[in-house]
Amino acid sequence: MKIISICPSNTELLTYLQLEHQLIAIDDFSDWPSSIQHLPRLGPDLSINMDLLESMEPELVIASLSVPGMEKNIEELERRKIPHLVLNPNSLQEIADDLRILGKACGVLEHAEVRAAEFESFIATMKKIGESCEIKPSLYWEWWPNPIFTPGGINWLTEVSEIAGGVNLFADVELASVQTDWNDVLKRNPDYAFLAWVGVQHHRIKPGHLLKRPGASEMSAIKLDRLHVMEEWLYCRPSPRLLEGALKLATLIHPKEYENLTLPEWIIEK
Repeated sequence: MKIISICPSNTELLTYLQLEHQLIAIDDFSDWPSSIQHLPRLGPDLSINMDLLESMEPELVIASLSVPGMEKNIEELERRKIPHLVLNPNSLQEIADDLRILGKACGVLEHAEVRAAEFESFIATMKKIGESCEIKPSLYWEWWPNPIFTPGGINWLTEVSEIAGGVNLFADVELASVQTDWNDVLKRNPDYAFLAWVGVQHHRIKPGHLLKRPGASEMSAIKLDRLHVMEEWLYCRPSPRLLEGALKLATLIHPKEYENLTLPEWIIEK
């Protein structure tokens, strides 16, 4: 099957189903795995070159509504009658479900069932350890600095926080993504602060951006030296790579409790 992925998380889902060899093109931001970096690029995920995409005559295009603004690409796929599949995961379970949906669409449902079950099993193991942690620190996740966006309760990072033995600072807001302000963050006074700005290169995210904000020095996370720049690709994309991020987070905030847990071999970066 000739497959095109137009966002990074879908490219990663295909890789975990061992379908990356069927990809014929990808978006500009699909930076993993290394084995597909030679493929033709179709532009940024929000500005896909549809003429070029159509000329490649794909048998299936994988799109995702987890990327805000992807709607226009989907509308264009529909207008041109290009075969496509739209994923929209917000939770870890929905990511497992998408492995199965994608596996069925691509003719590898049996393999997809195995991968999805392994994904769910590791989540259950982490969750059990997380529930046993006596202290569950509050975690502030910053997705964008100005205006401030942070994940809400209907988002995989709330679950990632929980299975790592923490609590998402904005878990009480029933949204996938929350636009808030610095005063609200200060008032909630997180124990940890994590910067993972979507679409921004890791080395360009500087803790100083947060430290310069009014009252930052009085926040518990800063007083305790718990401000960290995190890998966007391990926390902001709805794919099984979130498990790598979850375990990294868990060993950061609860090193003893998670010290004997290792990632499944199929998750480890290729």
